[in-house]
This record gives sequence, C-alpha cells and structure tokens, in this order.
Amino acid sequence: MNATPIKVLVIDDEPPIRKLLRMGLSTQGYDILEASNGKIALEMLAEGPALIILDLGLPDIQGHDLLRMIRGRNESVPVVVLSSRGDEAGKVQALDLGADDYLTKPFGMDELLARLRAALRHQLQVQGERPVFRSGDLAVDLVRRIVKVGDKEIKLSPKEYDLLRVLVQHAGKVLTHRFLLKELWDELTDAQYLRVYVRQLRQKIEADPERPQFVLTETGIGYRLRAAD
Repeated sequence: MNATPIKVLVIDDEPPIRKLLRMGLSTQGYDILEASNGKIALEMLAEGPALIILDLGLPDIQGHDLLRMIRGRNESVPVVVLSSRGDEAGKVQALDLGADDYLTKPFGMDELLARLRAALRHQLQVQGERPVFRSGDLAVDLVRRIVKVGDKEIKLSPKEYDLLRVLVQHAGKVLTHRFLLKELWDELTDAQYLRVYVRQLRQKIEADPERPQFVLTETGIGYRLRAAD
C-alpha cells in the first residue's frame, strides 16, 4: 500500500458487517470511515474517500437514491454496492446509476479486496487512459485499432471492435446490457443483438468461447472484461 492510506467509506447499517469490513480492510492498510445511515454518509463525503462501499438496504435513505446523491456530488469516486442475493434488478439499477461493481451478501474478503483493487484501477485508467490495453494474451491498441491474442492479429468487424473498445475502456467493471446497447446502438433495446456480437467477439478472441477468459458474463446483468494486468 502507499504511504498515504487509501480512505474507504463503508456505508452499512449492520454493525457486524461494518466490523468485518473494518477489520479486513484495515489489515490491508486502508483507512476506514464508517456511516450507519445515508445522512451520516453524505456528511462523510467531506472527508474525501477514495472509494465507497454502499449497502443498498439503509434505514433512512433508499440505497439507489443515496447513490444518485453521491454521484451528484462526486462523479468519479468508485462505488461498490452490497446487495442481497437474487436482487438482480437492484444490482442493474445501481450499476446504471453509476456504481462501479457489486457484491452479493454473504461475500468473501478476498473477493471484496479484488473488486476494490479493480475499481481503483479502473478509475486510474479512465483518468489517464493507456493507449495499449493488456490482459493475459489479449492486447488492444486503442490508437492504431489493432487487436492481438498472443502474436496473432485478430480481424474484427467495426461493431465487434466498438464492443471491445467499450469493454476495454471500462475493463474490470460490470457493464449492464442497457449501458452497452446505449453505447453501441442509438435506438436498439433488444439485448439479443448484444448477445450475438458478444458471441462473435468471443469466437475470435477466446481460446474456448464456451469458457471465456476475457469477456465474462454477469448473469442477468451484463458483461465484464477481465481487468488489465
């Protein structure tokens, strides 16, 4: 970790969850701020957290409304939401409102730490987008529009490349079907079009398209490109 600890704001009304997060994150060198409700959370934004963990089930302010308020005050701070198992609609809504990722309760600390690192990396990538993206054998040159897997150059159709470019620009982040449709087609709302192009892209860049290593499916929600190395 850096000499200056990264501040993480934990917004959750359950004391055991806050304690778990405080203990787990503190051992990794993070500086923990805690809020048990939305009102305190909004006050805590003045502390300048570098990352926010937000439970959607708060007692005073509905989680999605609080997320809107946070985004109204700070567009760039990464937000990882915590949600109950099976609440796909809630996860999709949170991601569409600007959350960077989500975890379903109960969750493992190792998975949480990996998601936090990915969210922080994604923010740095957006701030200073690198011309060449690398993840495993996949390399995407965003300036020259060249895609390679290992030493082999991959020929993509314009729409396949546009899909990959959007995934690269948000590598490590879950992108909803709705977000991708909006980015790639002005009028279309049928996710089937998106599935067709994802399948075609996987056929070209994945060693085994049935067990993808790069373009990962978030069931019922959307897709995520494996984070950069």
